[in-house]
Amino acid sequence: MKLKDKNLTEKDVKALVKKYMIDTYERYDFVCERAKGMYLYNDKGEEYLDFYGGIAVNSAGNCNEKVVAAVKEQVEDVIHTFNYPYTVPQALLAEKICKTIGMDKIFYQNSGTEANEAMIKMARKYGVEKYGKNKYHIITAKNSFHGRTYGALTATGQPDNACQIGLKPMLPGFSYADFNDLESFKALVTENTIAIMIEPVQGEGGVIPATQEFMDGIKELCDEKGLLLLLDEVQTGWCRTGNVMAYMGYGVKPDIVSMAKAMGGGMPISAICATKEVAKAFTVGSHGTTYGGNPVCCAASLAQINELLDKHLAENAKEIGNYFMDKLKTLPYIKAVRGKGLLVGVEFDEPVGKDVKHGCLDRKMLVTLIGDSVIRMVPPLIATKDHCDKAYEILKASAEEAYRTLELKNVV
Repeated sequence: MKLKDKNLTEKDVKALVKKYMIDTYERYDFVCERAKGMYLYNDKGEEYLDFYGGIAVNSAGNCNEKVVAAVKEQVEDVIHTFNYPYTVPQALLAEKICKTIGMDKIFYQNSGTEANEAMIKMARKYGVEKYGKNKYHIITAKNSFHGRTYGALTATGQPDNACQIGLKPMLPGFSYADFNDLESFKALVTENTIAIMIEPVQGEGGVIPATQEFMDGIKELCDEKGLLLLLDEVQTGWCRTGNVMAYMGYGVKPDIVSMAKAMGGGMPISAICATKEVAKAFTVGSHGTTYGGNPVCCAASLAQINELLDKHLAENAKEIGNYFMDKLKTLPYIKAVRGKGLLVGVEFDEPVGKDVKHGCLDRKMLVTLIGDSVIRMVPPLIATKDHCDKAYEILKASAEEAYRTLELKNVV
C-alpha cells in the first residue's frame, strides 16, 4: 500500500501515527513504501541500505521472491484454520526444520517472546512431572534478552532496563549469572534447578558471543547435574552466525531451542524444537495457540528456509561477516568490534551511539542502537563485500560527525 493509493502525504501518515498509535518506538523519519533485497525505499524512490534487516528477520533479502510467491499461493487456498485440521505447509515445515537441525519435535508460535515462553513452560512442566513440584528453578544470564511477556521478561537478566521498569514484581524461580563465566552459573545451581537458559550470542546485551569454553562448560554442567540446556536462538538461528543454528558451530545440542525472526522471512512465526523425551511434557490441553502454525506463515517459512539453505547463506554470513568485522576494526573512536557471522556490534569509546545511528539514517543507512554506545547490524545474509564497504564509509562519516559534535559540546 502506497501513499498515492490512498491520496495521502508523508505528513498525513506521520500525523495519523502520532494521533492514534501508542508511542513506544523511536521512529525512522521516513515512510517505507517498498523493500527489495538489501534496500528499503521511501515514497520518493530513495533507497536506504538495510543493515538492520527488520531486526534480523529478512535474512534471505527483503521481499524475497520465493517467499512472496509462497505467501500468494497459500493465501488463495487457506489463510487460517486453527490447529485442528492438518495442513500441508505445517507438516512439510515441521519435517524440514527437525531434519535440518537434528531435533525431534516442534511446536509453532507467533513471535520470539512466545517461543521463549513455551520453552520455559516446557522445561518447568518437565521438571515438575519428572522430579517433583519444586523442580522449576531456571538460571539465565545477566544482560540477556528473551522477550517482553512476563515469563520471557523475567528470564531477561536486565532488572534496571526500561523493558522491566514499572512492571515488577517479576515471576519467581529465576536467577541470573554472569555470561561467559561458568563458575558464576555453577554457584547458582540448587536442588530446585531444572534448566540453564542462554543466548549463544547476547544481542541486546551488546553483541557478545559465548566463548567455546563457556558453551562446552555449560553443556557439561547440564549433563552432570541433570539440567536441561535451553538455547534462545530467536536472533541467532537460521544462518545468522555462520551456521544454520548457532549451537551447531559450538558443537553442542540443546534439549530445547527457540527460534523466530529469520525463520519466517517477514511473516510472524516462531517455534521451539525439543528432544522427544522433553517434548513429552506438552500434552493435549497443556499448551496452545490460535495463530501458531498458521498455513500462510508456514508456507512462507518453508520457502525462506529453503532459500537460506539452497543459497548457502550461512557460509556467506561467515565469509562476509569476517570481512566486515575486520574492516570495522579500522574505524576511528572504537572500543570494540564484536560478533559472529552477520550479527555485528561496534562499540564506541564515548556515548555517541544515538548520534551515529541518526547520522547513518541521514546518509540513507539503517542500523540499530544498544545502550548509548553500541551500534548493532544484522543485514540480510545476501550482503556482499560492496554492501559492507558502503556501510563502513557511512559509519565512518557518521562517527566522525558525532565526535565533532561531542568536541564542540565539551568546548562549550
